Amino acid sequence: MKVIPLAILALSFAFSTNAFYLPGAAPRNYAQGEQVDLFVNALTPMISGKDDAKLKSLINYDYYNPKFHFCEPDGGPVKQSESLGGILFGDRIFSSPFDIKMLESNQTCQTLCKTTVDGESAKFVNDRIREDYALNWLIDGLPAAEMKIDLRTGELFFDIGFNLGNDDEPFEEMPALNNHYEIVLRYHEYAPGDYRIVGVLVWPYSIGGDQEGAATCDTENISPLVLSETQSQTVRYTYRVTWNASSTPWATRWDNYLKIADPRIHWFSLVNSIVIVVFLLVMVSMILYRSVSRDISRYNASDMSEDVQEDWGWKLVHGEVFRQPSHPMLLGIMSGNGAQLCSMVGVTLVFALLGFLSPSNRGSLATVMMVCFSFFGCIGGYVSSRVYSSLGGSDKRKNAFLTATGLPTIVFMIVFLLNFFLLMANSSGAVPFGTLLVIALLWFGISAPLSAVGSYYGTKHGAIHHPVRVNPIPRQIPPSPKYLRPWSAALLSGILPFGAAFVELYFVMSSLFASKAYYAFGFVALTAGVMGITVATVSILFTYFMLCAEEYRWHWRSFLIGGGNAFWVLAYGLFYWASRLSLDSFSSVALYMGYLLLLALLDFLVTGTIGFLASYWAVRKLYSAIRID
Repeated sequence: MKVIPLAILALSFAFSTNAFYLPGAAPRNYAQGEQVDLFVNALTPMISGKDDAKLKSLINYDYYNPKFHFCEPDGGPVKQSESLGGILFGDRIFSSPFDIKMLESNQTCQTLCKTTVDGESAKFVNDRIREDYALNWLIDGLPAAEMKIDLRTGELFFDIGFNLGNDDEPFEEMPALNNHYEIVLRYHEYAPGDYRIVGVLVWPYSIGGDQEGAATCDTENISPLVLSETQSQTVRYTYRVTWNASSTPWATRWDNYLKIADPRIHWFSLVNSIVIVVFLLVMVSMILYRSVSRDISRYNASDMSEDVQEDWGWKLVHGEVFRQPSHPMLLGIMSGNGAQLCSMVGVTLVFALLGFLSPSNRGSLATVMMVCFSFFGCIGGYVSSRVYSSLGGSDKRKNAFLTATGLPTIVFMIVFLLNFFLLMANSSGAVPFGTLLVIALLWFGISAPLSAVGSYYGTKHGAIHHPVRVNPIPRQIPPSPKYLRPWSAALLSGILPFGAAFVELYFVMSSLFASKAYYAFGFVALTAGVMGITVATVSILFTYFMLCAEEYRWHWRSFLIGGGNAFWVLAYGLFYWASRLSLDSFSSVALYMGYLLLLALLDFLVTGTIGFLASYWAVRKLYSAIRID
């Protein structure tokens, strides 16, 4: 009955994550007339508001890319410091020439600059408009957004980013460039004379006509600005700031940005998954309890009798079940890496549920994951060493070395290859060489030594005791049913765990590839828990069926069965590509497939490890309950 209070506690976390997320963050108070800095970030592709809209690119571009010809501050833009996670997720933040002072120049039209755009640059800008690129600004840690209405609920929310231009009708052939910005800054008066910014809204407009005369910032009855791709032309950028008082306190200013799209979908999926898992647990428990307890009673009764009786069922393979599998070192390494990733995910979700991953701290999620993975190398080394020793392995130094370096090397190679495609596309998302060195230092300077320490203690504790001995001569294996063959069992077993998580997977993939803010960590944590229980239960069930069929090679099969949902994740990624993406460039296709394969690989390691360790535990419990002559 301990499951009920744990479920209630988890549900309370799911409710509380919307309101409690900023421990340790300090508000900024502004006095009237004080400078309010506006920072610019990289331009990112977004999904337009059309029903059949698709994401058309995965390449980010620097705001000050020379082909955009945006206005620069005097003395050139100044790069702002960013976290490790922010850099990995493509943040490139610079200063801007916008002159904004607290509660001053209200609704005053101001000229930012005039720039000349040549034909080649105009074609580049028009192509980015057709790909629905968005500008990303930051003021006081808040992203600039467009105010939109949820058609289902009628609620207002802030959609982060705003369009570079307009390619809707009648601008499908030649898009219009937005060169005027209506900036609405919402502020809250915390104390007399002390003001805090609680909202940043931007409405972009395209104002054509004479670009050399005086700016009027008139947004009605105007002709749009269409860039000519055959000749150079002047573009005037203007803006107007409007100050709006708001009753929203600083502590809840992110609520409009982090609105969960139709939470009923999340709850329906989660409740449905929980019902399926409870049904599965009850069914598996009844089957295993009735079958195993009956078998154990029968075996022990036959052992007590004087008549010589022949074994049957899973007891036939008691002398083979702990026989060393093929490639025990690889299985130990993968189990260790999976345990390390499980620990990283668990601790990261705890930090997120407690509110320490503030959206104000850009890239904090990726930073915490990187640091946790590095420091949990000791767990990976310990699990790998003990599993390898239990499987009869003897080359423990080689196992410790490959556990510490194998997965980081593979991931680093994939990231390096994807970074090459980003560099070829002149994308701002390319990770700088210095950041790659920092990542290498984290993995090989911190994670590897800690993994060696964990391997030492794992070797010191030695192999796990097995309740039965292994026969010297292997037993012949009869043909298995088709559903118990490795690949068919992996695909069948992966359906239930994937079904428990595919709704949240959609939102997570939209956040990764479509630059959508997603902070529903309560739903993610509950989904991860349900998925883990499902993987463990299904793996134990399939392992029991294999042993009843006298198939004792369960080690690798239990890992494959546990990680079977990764194949469905890969298939769903291809479906997401077909339904939500329209990638034309080779670089975008290579990036998407690379990230998708990396996601499937990490998912396979995590769930495969859960399946293998759960099956290992169940097999030891099963054979320790009977008496063997």
